[in-house]
Amino acid sequence: MGWRGILGFDYGIVQAPLGPDISGPELVAAIANSGAIGILRAPDWESPDYLRELIRKTKALTNKPFGVGIVLAFPHKENLKCVLEEKVAVLQLYWGQVTKDVVFEAHRAGVKVVPQIGSVEEAKSAADAGVDAIIVQGHEAGGHVIGQEALTALVPRVVDIVGSKGIPVIAAGGIVDERGYVAALALGAQGVCLGTRFLATEESYAHPEYKKKLVEMSKTEYTNVYGRARWPGAPHRVLKTPFFLKWRNLPDDENEANQPVIGHSMIHGMEKEIRRFAGTVPNKTATGDIESMVMYAGEGVGLIEDILPAAEVVKRLVEGAQTLIQQRFTSV
Repeated sequence: MGWRGILGFDYGIVQAPLGPDISGPELVAAIANSGAIGILRAPDWESPDYLRELIRKTKALTNKPFGVGIVLAFPHKENLKCVLEEKVAVLQLYWGQVTKDVVFEAHRAGVKVVPQIGSVEEAKSAADAGVDAIIVQGHEAGGHVIGQEALTALVPRVVDIVGSKGIPVIAAGGIVDERGYVAALALGAQGVCLGTRFLATEESYAHPEYKKKLVEMSKTEYTNVYGRARWPGAPHRVLKTPFFLKWRNLPDDENEANQPVIGHSMIHGMEKEIRRFAGTVPNKTATGDIESMVMYAGEGVGLIEDILPAAEVVKRLVEGAQTLIQQRFTSV
C-alpha cells in the first residue's frame, strides 16, 4: 500500500515545498527523519550559494534523503545546477515544462525528478520526459494552483495514463489526515503530498499568527488578488481572512507594485519589503501588519485542530491509514 513507501523512502508521504522559505531545514529534516519525503523550497531568484547552505544545513540535521523544489517560472538555472551538484534525493519541479534534458542531467547526478502537474496534458508531457513520479495537484490545494480539476477527477485519469509506465502518482490538494490519504490510495495514487498540514507544524518557519489562523479558520477561496505583478497568471487558494474579504474584488488593473509597504521580512537571507497584496506569506521574521498579508491554505484546513510536531503528523497519517483500511475496508 501507499504507506509502504515510494522512491526509496519509508512512506508515501510528501511534504510540499512551502514558499518562499517556510519549509526550511528544520521542517525538512524532521520529516526526513520520520521516513517521509521532506522538500526544501529553493529561492525564487538565482542564489546557488545560499541554496547550497540550506541543503548542507539540512544534511547536518538528518542522514536521511530529502528533496529541493524549484519553481520554473522564476530564474533557476544556477539553482538547478546546485541541486544536482549536491545530489539531493529528489528534484521537485513546478509551474513549467519538464524537459528530457533536465531529467537526463538529474538522473546522471543520481537525482529523481518529481514534477507537480495540474492537467492530463501536463502528466503526459512529464511521463514522456522520463520523470520518476508525478504529483497531481487538485483544485482544492492551497497556495498557487496550476489546474482547474478536482483531485477526485484528475488522479484516476493520470493513473490510467502513467500507471503502465511504472510512474507513481502522488495526490495533492486538500489532504490533511488519514481519511484523505486512504481516499487518495483508492483513486490509484501511491502517495500523498501535503502542504497546509505541514505548514501547521512546530518546525514550520511560518509566522505564529499564520499558524494560529490555520487552526482557527476553516474557509478558503480561489483568487488572483495577491502577487499579480511578481507572478502574473498564477491564481491561488487563500484563507478568507478579514483583509481578504475586504479586498477580494480588487480591480484587475491593480497589483502590489504601487501599494504601500505593510511589513518587512528576511527571506532566504535577504531583507524584503512586503507590500499590500504581495504574494509573500509571513514567515517567523515578518514584522508589520501580519493580518493583512496573504495566508495560503488548502480546502482541508478546517480539519486542522492543532499545531503538531512534523513527525507526529507523519505518524498519525501512517498509523491512521493502516487502521482505517483494516477496520473499514478489509474483509474478515
